[in-house]
Amino acid sequence: MKEILSHFAIQNEVGEPQPLKIGFINDSFIVRAKKAGEKSYFLQRINHHIFTNVEGLMRNIQVVTDHIRAKLTAAGETDIARKVLEVVPTHDGKLYYRTPEGDYWRVYVLIEGTSSQEKVTPESAELTGQAFGRFQCQLADLPFDALCESIPNFHNMEYRLWQLDEALKADAAGRKAACAEIIAWIDERREAMCLAERLFREGKLQKHINHCDTKVNNVLFDEQGRPICIVDLDTVMPGFVLSDFGDFMRTAANSGLEDDPNLDNIHVDLAIFEAYTRGYLKEATFLTDLEKELLPYGCRLLSYMQTVRFFTDYINGDTYYKIQYPEHNLVRTKAQLRLVEEQEKVEPQMKQIIHDLCSK
Repeated sequence: MKEILSHFAIQNEVGEPQPLKIGFINDSFIVRAKKAGEKSYFLQRINHHIFTNVEGLMRNIQVVTDHIRAKLTAAGETDIARKVLEVVPTHDGKLYYRTPEGDYWRVYVLIEGTSSQEKVTPESAELTGQAFGRFQCQLADLPFDALCESIPNFHNMEYRLWQLDEALKADAAGRKAACAEIIAWIDERREAMCLAERLFREGKLQKHINHCDTKVNNVLFDEQGRPICIVDLDTVMPGFVLSDFGDFMRTAANSGLEDDPNLDNIHVDLAIFEAYTRGYLKEATFLTDLEKELLPYGCRLLSYMQTVRFFTDYINGDTYYKIQYPEHNLVRTKAQLRLVEEQEKVEPQMKQIIHDLCSK
């Protein structure tokens, strides 16, 4: 581990890396400074099996963090080092180091005096909405094609349905015949759920730079409980703001679990929806009227997309998502399906909440 660190332009003396149990994709370590007051660091091994274009991914992060840093500087902000991630380059100027074994490593400066949250309350939802709204607003003038797709077609609904169609044709695990009702449910909604892609081709809906993993634990809060920095930028890429909005609601405004076997547990938490939306609209001042109007659709879009993704993996024989039991992906599919149905029921209320917030 010390040999890996030796390749990075770390200016002060540091101790041994200590492993952190966070996330499921990358391996993370804290590297503390030996002297008080000097910089500590955050070391990560990038999962290049998921993020196959590490060069593009790290370039994305550099472009985004440089852009935000310039915005903060221009606005006369203070304490900028705590408000945006800083990548530590290698001695030869690269943004990552590749070992002879083919592993990819990166280093960030550690942002001290911050914490993340796991539980979502209306209070934390509003603060998180502000944080992601501000993040998107800071990047709104950055052309969407300035970044690559770190995971190609990640939130492309048409592509996800194509993947499902291919899986159903192959029927590798012999599960298709028993799933006729789910297939019919998906087919009934597929045209409506591809609306965003159609509007984009017609020039009516824009793509922006999105975070693509808008969870409360990807926001760092300072000692006073204020959101200070957005982290986990691996999935920052071009997309629709509807996706980022819906991604938060799919998990945080769901009263049940993502894989809840009891579908009666699953409802839309409108208090969380309203709180996040209030915070988000306060900061996301770049939104068009159409984007505001389609935010409830964004909730359904991401829940429907995840239904399709879980179901595709089930049909393929559970080759992508880790499962805890044989029917796990089918249970996940049904839970997400129920969430879409619940979102359909309360869409009039969601539209009214957005209308009322926009009218204030």
